[in-house]
Parts: sequence; C-alpha cells; structure tokens
Amino acid sequence: MKPANSLLSGLPTTIFSVISALAVKHDAINLGQGFPDTEGPADMVDAAASALRDGRNQYPPLAGLPELRGAVARSNVRFYGIEVDPAREVVVTCGATEAITASLMALVNRGDEVVVFEPLYDTYMPVLEMLGAVVRKVRLTPPHWDLPRAELAAAFGPRTKAILLNTPMNPTGKVFTRDELEFIAGLVARHDVYAVCDEVYEHLTFGTIGHLPLMMLPGMRERTIRIGSAGKSFSMTGWKVGYVTAPAALADLVMKAHQLLTFTVAPNLQRAVAMGLDKDTAYFHQLAEGMRGARDSLADGLARAGLSVLPSDGSYFLIADIAPLGFAGDDVAFCEQMIRHVGVAAIPVSAFYDARGVDIPARYVRFAFCKKAEVIAGAVKRLQSVRERLCAGNIVEIQKG
Repeated sequence: MKPANSLLSGLPTTIFSVISALAVKHDAINLGQGFPDTEGPADMVDAAASALRDGRNQYPPLAGLPELRGAVARSNVRFYGIEVDPAREVVVTCGATEAITASLMALVNRGDEVVVFEPLYDTYMPVLEMLGAVVRKVRLTPPHWDLPRAELAAAFGPRTKAILLNTPMNPTGKVFTRDELEFIAGLVARHDVYAVCDEVYEHLTFGTIGHLPLMMLPGMRERTIRIGSAGKSFSMTGWKVGYVTAPAALADLVMKAHQLLTFTVAPNLQRAVAMGLDKDTAYFHQLAEGMRGARDSLADGLARAGLSVLPSDGSYFLIADIAPLGFAGDDVAFCEQMIRHVGVAAIPVSAFYDARGVDIPARYVRFAFCKKAEVIAGAVKRLQSVRERLCAGNIVEIQKG
C-alpha cells in the first residue's frame, strides 16, 4: 500500500505514554504526567451535571455559548484590564491544544517562519511542521531559563510570521518577567509579526512575579492571540474546554479553523466553566497557594534526596538536576531506572527538545507536583533511597508501600 502521512508515521510513541506504562507495570508513584489527582470544584461538577438535563444538548454556537464567552471577557478585565468584546473576540475550543492548533492554522502559511522557545511543549513542533512552517528554535538555559536576547533577536527576520510563547512555561516552571515580555513585544512590533500565547497556567504562579499577558503591553492588543484553559484553572483536565481571546479579525480565522477541527464543545461543560470563571478571586488565590505548598514539599524532598532543584515560579512542574547524584546514564535512563528500582515516575527533560538538535541537555528531570499531599509524601519517602539504589550499584527492587 502507498505510505500514509510521513510526519505522523514518523512520530514515536510519546515519552508520556512510555513512562506511564512503566509506572503501571512497576507500581510506581506517577509524578510524570501533569494532571491533578483530585476533583475540581464540586459546584462546577454539579452545574455540569444539571446542565445535561435541561434540554440544551444539541449543537451550541460555533464560537461558544454566550455565557462562557461573556465570562472569558469578564475574566480578562478582572485580572488584566483587557477589554474584550465577547461576541467578536472570544472563541471556545475543545481544550487548549486545539486552541493552539487553530490559532496557528489561522496565521501560518507554508514557508512562514515561527519562533519558539526550547524546551517546549511536545505538540508545538508537529503542528507547525504539518502546517509547513519553518521553525526557528531559541533555547533557554537552565537553571534560571533567562531570555537569551541576542539569540532571540537573531531568530526574527523578513519571513517571520509569529512567535509562540508559553508563560507560565511547561516544562521549566518559568514565568516571563515584564522586562522580558517588553523585549519580546519590541521584536514583534519591529518585525510586524503575531504572537500566539499559551497561557494555560495563568492562575498558577508562586514566585515574586505574577502572570502578565503579552496582550497587556502597548501595541500588542491587535497582534496577540491569548489562550486559556479550564482544565488547568479548575483542576479538571479531562473537560477539555479552552478559550481564545483575540482581535476580531484573528478570532474570526481561529473560529474557521475550529470549525474544521472539532466544530463545537460540550454545552454543559461550557456553562459550568462560565460559572467557574466568575468565581470569587479568592478561589484563584487559594488554587495557587495550594500548588505552592505542593511544590515546596516536593522540592524539599528532592533536595534531601540529593538532587539539585531548579526554581519553579509557575505551572504544575519543577525540574531537578540529577548530576549531583553521580548517576552514570542520561535523563531517560535515570527515569527508567527510577521507576523500576525506586518506584517514582518522572519525565526526562530531553523529551522537550527537538530530537534532531545538538547538545540537548540530558541531566534534568521534570516532576509534576499537582498531586495530593499524601502522594507527594509517599514519593518523597521513596526518593530518599535514590542515590543508593541507582548510583551505588544496588538495584534490588524496592518494596513499595
């Protein structure tokens, strides 16, 4: 038979699937994939359940229910002072991954250049390549992941169409500062390009700076597509409700792409998310504080186990440097051995780089801390033996408990 799509055929099984399968096989505590192990707000679950029974289960409007688009607009004003027309500048999507894809479809023609930061969320590259974009990668360097200004400026040119920006950032936990964002905004304006901003962790920041959307900065309102996620803001990642805020002309193109991809989103979930976005501001503060406590507990346990923990100012994740342990292999081997012999699963950070690149860092591991306190405590207890079991030749299978 003739070959199928070469790009998709060439994609390997994701590291997340590999790690999760190993974790199940070896009964490991899974701190790999970034999803909470608790339910989100009970009142939102009740609202979604009730909405199934009121006779409004047919196709909702293509751009999303008016209730949710209005709530997205109010949220933009409340948290960032961004005035939005809910009828023309908001599109509801089937999760943020679809929102990212639809936004890139709206902007990118074959041969256009798009600037991205490495390490990067694993769907960015395949989507851009399927659209025929030329990807210009700019690497951030641990431990602080500061913006490499000269390299970023050099990545922009006459064929640049957009920059894809993720802040707070997965996997690094970096929150871009105002100064960094102003530098990015200057390049966007100077080169007459667009910005697609993946801001799904907008309400999950723990450092001295909070989240600042690029869209807030002077000159960026008409050039920016801003993406949010109910899954991250309400700890219900299976709901797959995302929302795009964009100037009307761009929102219209995103909506056309959305029509081709999923067309619409479950109406009962949209109505529950609308209620959630209107929650008191205290809810969002408590969400971040709870995650801060989980981050601190895991960071302390990793440090006591002998790993060097990098700063994490946002998202669900923190990164640890395995070099102080003296482990002989790379980050992939470390994660595999840690599952088998320590009973804890994490993700090698090298998986967040283009595998065709050179000098990919291979000493960093990403842990997810969006877990119950007792799960993190159990993982920390097991991690105390990581040096002995992986670095001193003792590979006896742990008695997990």
